[in-house]
Order: sequence, then C-alpha cells, then structure tokens
Amino acid sequence: MNEILEKISLMGIVPVVKIDDAADAVPLAKALCEGGLPCAEVTFRTAAAREAIKNMTTEFPEMLVGAGTVLTTKQVDDAVDAGAKFIVSPGLNPEVVKYCVERNIPVTPGCSNPSDVELALSLGLEIVKFFPAEACGGLPMIKAMSAPYTNVKFMPTGGINASNICEYLSFPKIIACGGSWMVKDSLIKAGKFDEITRLTREAVNTMLGFEVRHVGMNIDTKDKAAGMAADLKNIFGFERSDAPGQVGFFCGSGIELVFDDSVKRGAKGHIAVATNSVDRAMFHLGLKGITFNMDTARYTEAGNCRFVYINGDFDGFEIHLSQK
Repeated sequence: MNEILEKISLMGIVPVVKIDDAADAVPLAKALCEGGLPCAEVTFRTAAAREAIKNMTTEFPEMLVGAGTVLTTKQVDDAVDAGAKFIVSPGLNPEVVKYCVERNIPVTPGCSNPSDVELALSLGLEIVKFFPAEACGGLPMIKAMSAPYTNVKFMPTGGINASNICEYLSFPKIIACGGSWMVKDSLIKAGKFDEITRLTREAVNTMLGFEVRHVGMNIDTKDKAAGMAADLKNIFGFERSDAPGQVGFFCGSGIELVFDDSVKRGAKGHIAVATNSVDRAMFHLGLKGITFNMDTARYTEAGNCRFVYINGDFDGFEIHLSQK
C-alpha cells in the first residue's frame, strides 16, 4: 500500500471539510490536530479550497492534507501545488485517475458498483472510495462487492457518523472512512473550533473503543493463586479457568492471577486494555508521545498487531493493548 494511504489507514477517519473562507483553515487545522486527527480532505466545492490547503500545510506541516471533490486535472495541479498529498473524487474520471497515477499522486476515485471497481482495477488502483456509502447500500454492498474483488479495499464516505463508524471499520477491506460530522459547515462558519476539537476527540475515542478487559495480579506461587481463586469464587461466584500449561488463573473474565514468573509484568501486575484496532491505537497514542515495547508485540497471520505492552510503569502495573 502507498505510504500516504497506509497513514490514512492508521488514521482511520478522514475529516471531510468544506471551507468557504480560507481564513478558517488554520484554526480548523489546529482544532483537528488537538482533537487527535491531524488529517483533512479539503473539498474543491468552494473557491477557497486551494488557499485553505496551502494555509493548512504551511502552518501545520505535520498534517496529512488532501483534496476532495477533484473533477479535473487542473484541480489536481492546484491541490498538489498548494500542498495536498492525496486526491479524492466523487466519481471515477479516467483522465483524472491516469493523470494522478502517472505522477505517483495517491488517488481514490468514487466507485459505487462493480463496473466502477473494474475500471479502477484497469487503471492500476486497488483502493477506491465508496460513495455515497449509505445511499448506495452501505456496508452490506461493500461486503458483496468485496467477494469477487478480493484485492480491492475501500474508503467509504457519505452517511458515515459516530453511530456507524466502528461497524464500517470492523470490516478488514475498509482502510478508513471519510466523515464530516465533527467538522460541519455550521461549526466552521460559527468559529466553534473548540467544539470541533471535542467532537474530533470523541470520534477518535469511539473509533478506538478502549475498555479495560482484565487486571492481572502477580501472585507468588500457584498454590497461593489457587487459594485466592477459591476465595474469589466463594465471595463473588467467579469461576476459575483451567487449561494445560497455563501461567495463571482467570477468575471470571476480569481478574487474572499470574503465578508463572516468566510472564509476570510490572511489580504488582498488569492491566489489559482492549481496543478495536491495536495498530490504529498505537498510531494515535504515538501522536501523544506514547511508546511501545515492540519485543512484546504479537501479530495475526495477516501481519496486524494484536497485542503489545506500553512502555512505562503505572504505580507497579504495566499496561498492554489487545485486539477485541
């Protein structure tokens, strides 16, 4: 996958913004960065788009800024000259796609049916925009089209919001979703950038879906762990799990009593935090300066990280991320 598209995949959500006044570009970019989404697809539906992209990329060079609703090769040139790193269009215009491919500019044209997908494949693309997503059948339609086109991945846009973003992103053929619910025109025009920051942060948290799965306690011996497990069952009715070669006992689903010294983490134990995507969680936490002990990382057969410890001590506990 192209480096830019790979970064979009880790971002998970691409805010789709319509800017009428280029002066709003910088405070909007600041709001998105502070909210945890240093990314924007600035649509060419207004005359301010080119200048808005330039303002964003100049003041926030760390942002991944692209151009949307690109209909002509001239708009491609205008967008790239202003600093855009990727191009998005509502439909598939072969002239625009060929122009971008020849210049190694990442482009995701809109596709809504198998014929569109086959044309995209013939032009050398394997990632397309699915637009308008909800109006064209939503996730069931994407799943249906994915069956014959096994190598194609999608970036749905249109009708995506906080209530369905996780459902879309749970399908592995979807690399990211475009959405505008956190950057509505009315908020931008009213200068409510604090609200955009709040909604953006909320969108990221919803996407990542962090939740504590269990607390692991370091116990001196297996016998002591067994005794504690019996006490927990007597008090709360938590059943103890038993399996060959296990390194600790699970009591119910929320407490792990670790007795094998070779796997103990932290002075007191560990906390397991589950997430919808470990890879995306690592990316977004990395934006906050969080680092990871990659020696502890475990991967799926597809190469996605499913488990990793965060570097650092939390009052005697270590924390690991795990895939839901």
